[in-house]
Amino acid sequence: MVRSGNRLLIWFLVCSFLFFVVAVIVEEFALFDSDDEVQLDGAPGGDYEQEGTTGDPASSSASGAARDALPTLSSRQLRLVSTTWPPFANAPGRPRFALDLVDAAMERMGIGAQIVIMDETRLSSALLDGGFDGRAAVQAVQAVQADRQDEGREDAMLYSRPYLENRLILVGRRGGNVSATTLAGLAGSKVALLAGHAYAEVAGRKDGPDFVRSDSDEDSVARLLDGEVDYALMDDLVVQYLIGNHGEVARTRLVFGSKPLLTRTLHLAVRRSLPDAEAIISRFDAEVRAMMADRTYHSLLMLDWIHTDIDGDGLGEYVPYVNRTGPDPPDHIYALFLAGGPVTEPGMTRRYYLEGNIYEGWPAVPGQYKALDVGKPGSHPRTVNAFNFTW
Repeated sequence: MVRSGNRLLIWFLVCSFLFFVVAVIVEEFALFDSDDEVQLDGAPGGDYEQEGTTGDPASSSASGAARDALPTLSSRQLRLVSTTWPPFANAPGRPRFALDLVDAAMERMGIGAQIVIMDETRLSSALLDGGFDGRAAVQAVQAVQADRQDEGREDAMLYSRPYLENRLILVGRRGGNVSATTLAGLAGSKVALLAGHAYAEVAGRKDGPDFVRSDSDEDSVARLLDGEVDYALMDDLVVQYLIGNHGEVARTRLVFGSKPLLTRTLHLAVRRSLPDAEAIISRFDAEVRAMMADRTYHSLLMLDWIHTDIDGDGLGEYVPYVNRTGPDPPDHIYALFLAGGPVTEPGMTRRYYLEGNIYEGWPAVPGQYKALDVGKPGSHPRTVNAFNFTW
């Protein structure tokens, strides 16, 4: 028989044990749901901070912009539209440099974006109907025309700074004369040009050559090598790809002009009425600058060296795809912007940007960067099998 004093002790011990168990369970739930835990899971910019933050103005300004939340857009995707415009806009699996850059910037900003390819004849009505939030790749001339048409309308667009350029380079067969600096200078010749709305205005000119519309850049080169046309007009990025990936055979069979016959800037456009439209454009511009510095542009555009203004002082810097560039200064560089780009005067000392530092002239670049990399120029990984040129 249990005494009353022992019975009370047993009940006390049982109640104490139950109280301890309940307290532990409550504490566990409290820790799981605490603000600190949620903040850690949603800590902004983790991967980007590790990979892209180098202490330079370009990366630090954009990383801060990318981390700011956009609550009005967090529950849905930003719906953008574009026409087919090789090599800037195309179906997945084909060259689409502009769309890839916009996709990358939006992802880093924390905004989901869906880009729909649409025929030009349907694009204007789709935007007016409100089915899309903006355009992923707008030519500067299109932006001016749209502003004139939409003047005073609530759904007028806001445009980013240029993030890329469309530059048409004259390409000929080896031994040909590619010194023409205007379309009028090609009068009397046959020139291959991509079919489509993007170059309809160029093809419709009466003071230039006889244009032969081609289905692709590969088709333009094939027609040129077969003698069907005298020249081909191709975007500078395609020319860079030919030189970087088919260097010997391209130089043996083709010759390239040194100056573009047409230059147009590309912009992101979003509806002015879209919530946070101004913030989206501002942050996109900042992210674009950071992507130039952290080599995202090199990867997506398949380039080894770019020339752009990294620190915003009006002077250009040469930025390599890898830190170990080899013992010699680069002899082939892609300037991201010719129209309104950084100052480049004859005799100016080249400025090299490496790991957040700017070096005045090649002799000033530390020796650690002049060691050979395991890869070769033009051999870095490609996101897609971009082109299929045959020789």
